Amino acid sequence: MSAPVAIVGAGAVSAFGIGWRGLGRAVAAGDLQPRESALLRDSHPGTLASEVGEIPTALDAGNARARKLMSRAARLAAIAMREALVAAGFDERREEIGAWMGVGASGIAMEDVPAIVSASFVDGGLSLHRLGDQGLLACNPLFTFQTLNNFSLCHGAILEGLGGPNAAFFSRGSGTAVALAEAVHALRAGECDRAIAGGADTALHPVTWAELQRDGFSAQGLLPGEGAAVLALAREASPALGLLESCTAVAGAQEGAAAVFRELERLPPRADLVVIAPWGTPPRAWLGDMAASRYSGAAVVDVSLRLGDSLAATPALAWVAALDLLRPGERAVVLTAGVDGDLTAAVFRKESP
Repeated sequence: MSAPVAIVGAGAVSAFGIGWRGLGRAVAAGDLQPRESALLRDSHPGTLASEVGEIPTALDAGNARARKLMSRAARLAAIAMREALVAAGFDERREEIGAWMGVGASGIAMEDVPAIVSASFVDGGLSLHRLGDQGLLACNPLFTFQTLNNFSLCHGAILEGLGGPNAAFFSRGSGTAVALAEAVHALRAGECDRAIAGGADTALHPVTWAELQRDGFSAQGLLPGEGAAVLALAREASPALGLLESCTAVAGAQEGAAAVFRELERLPPRADLVVIAPWGTPPRAWLGDMAASRYSGAAVVDVSLRLGDSLAATPALAWVAALDLLRPGERAVVLTAGVDGDLTAAVFRKESP
């Protein structure tokens, strides 16, 4: 990134509630505690998670009819997008505002799944041809709006009237950093002068959690979470909540230390705060050691101990937690290690008054 980009607003929804102010401090103080997931109670009873609580109607996304078309992640994304836009004062010319989001897998309503699956079987096995020909006809046509994961971006953008350049990136961590980097590129290239970027996802969908269990992540300490966080960005602004100095993703970093240390060489040599978000026990050990050795003397806050891993939303929630903890004149480095095996690194700074 050639020059910092101004952060002029932010929005978030997590187990902390709606809003990002106080989130970082609550995480650092250990105020948030995992609890039994209500969303997984039927399929995986007793699962501890970082789960968004009941959302007040007045603060929810859209109206009841619109919410029926949303997946859980899309609903959370729409709330965070609205909060970021309002906080930034992006009230005019919304059709010019860009939007980039990291999004997770489809989080379809489970009550629709049995009809689709049963209509898609041929000779005892799932047929993709039969799924497209008969399975999708077994449910309401509007079900598509839940099925397509890019609608985690689209629902919020439609509700808020955004019409600028945009893209949704599938993410289990690093795709969300790519979304933020793309937003910065669009601002610098003049494609838009205002943008939002972030991530939204839930690991508390029964299919997603079953997959994470099957792949061995839960056995290695992954705490499932959910949420959404969005940054509102502008090329320049004064005063600003903070400055984004850089954001990058390192593919396959968890498989080889060399890639990690090459990326660290590009990061600033000094930081006052390091926020880490490892998916579980193995990356927590090396990410914590890395933070301590690279930034000796900096405060280190592990957000995943309290917020769990919410896949596409994890980096974005770590960003707003860092923004909440930053004091004037300080710099924060945010490092995340997702289940995709990648590392993300973002650098934030808050100017002195």
